[in-house]
Amino acid sequence: MQIAVYAGSFDPPTNGHLWMIRQGLELFDRLVVAIGTNPGKSYTFSVAERLDLLRQSIPSCERLTITSFDNRYLVDYANEVGAEFILRGIRSPQDYEYERMMRHINADMAPNIKTTFLMPPRDIAELSSSMIKGLTGPAGWEKTVRRYVPPPVFDALKEDVRKNS
Repeated sequence: MQIAVYAGSFDPPTNGHLWMIRQGLELFDRLVVAIGTNPGKSYTFSVAERLDLLRQSIPSCERLTITSFDNRYLVDYANEVGAEFILRGIRSPQDYEYERMMRHINADMAPNIKTTFLMPPRDIAELSSSMIKGLTGPAGWEKTVRRYVPPPVFDALKEDVRKNS
C-alpha cells in the first residue's frame, strides 16, 4: 500500500489545496493531509478550525485522513504514519528552489521517504493561503476571493472579516 503525506498550514485551505488532495488520492492508496504548525507563524484560523474547514471542503473518503502534527519534522511524521511519500506542490521557480532543497534535506534525514512533486494547472497555479489572506477585506473582496476557495472557507473568511471590522 502506497501512503503519502500532504502537509501544510492550510491557513486557509484553497482550491489549490483541494486540487492537490484530489491528485494525491489518484496517485496513492492512502493520503494523510496533515496541518503542520510553525511556531514562527501567526495564523488566522486555529488548527481545530483549519481541520474543520478541510473536512467540510473535501468529501469523506476512507483512503483520506485529515489530521495535524506539531513539533516534528515532516519526515519523522511521515515515518510515524507509515508513509513512504511526501506530496508537495510547485507553483513557481521560488517554490521549486525551496522544495528541491527540502527534498534533499528530507532524504538525508529519512532516505526511505520519497518526495513527489505536482504542478497545478494554470487557473490555480498562483494560489496560496497568503495571497487569499492578502486579498480579503477591501471593498469588493468577496467577488475576487470566492473563486479561489471552497464555500466553507469563504464563509469562514466572511465571518473573520466581520469579527475584525
